[in-house]
Amino acid sequence: MDNFKVNYYFNFIDEFEHKAIFDNTTYAWDVLANVKPYIQEKVEKDNVQINNAAEVADFVSITGNYIIGEGTTIHANAVIQGPVIIGKNVEIQSGALVRPWTIIGDNCVVGHGSEIKHSVLFNKAKVASLAFVGDSVLGKSARIGSGIICANRRFDQKNITVKNSVGEKVEVGTDFFGLIMGDMSRIGANSTTLPGSFIGSYTWVLPTCQIRGFVPSETRVFSTAGTRYEENPKVELK
Repeated sequence: MDNFKVNYYFNFIDEFEHKAIFDNTTYAWDVLANVKPYIQEKVEKDNVQINNAAEVADFVSITGNYIIGEGTTIHANAVIQGPVIIGKNVEIQSGALVRPWTIIGDNCVVGHGSEIKHSVLFNKAKVASLAFVGDSVLGKSARIGSGIICANRRFDQKNITVKNSVGEKVEVGTDFFGLIMGDMSRIGANSTTLPGSFIGSYTWVLPTCQIRGFVPSETRVFSTAGTRYEENPKVELK
């Protein structure tokens, strides 16, 4: 089970302002269970609503309790649903949706039309346009490309399971769990990660891949699907 431990994926915890969410954790998925009580302590306890000089465009909706750091920019038509914590110098692009129980570190980007739900983004993590990240943890400088879905629930809605080193199934204790993504890793456009996926640090997943289970650190993943070309008749469509 060493490949599921926190320190396999995240080596910059001490730099993270919200490192307390890693207290008393062993496995990477344990972090998500600490997010809600941590945000409640920081944001909900005193009915906090702080907007530290963030630049907010027209038609932005910000509801619930929140902390938003200095230098953050929120573009038009973005929706922030508290309680959330958003760090300094973050860019929330147009049409993005940040849902409750999310922690976004400093210098992060949430792209146009993307949705973040009950997740943790370390400093400098970036989510490109039209992506979904749910019940997930993204390490420092992790990159999610455009059109990526980090699926967070099984079709049968049973608890998420992972396989240990000897192939035994281990339940993580929740039916909502998406992706653990290590520091400096990248996922290319239009890829999908299935519920309960793990990507080690410094790993690159190239575009159009489907990830299931565990991918080791410092690995490059390619899609095996081929492309076929055939002659096409000259047809003018209406």
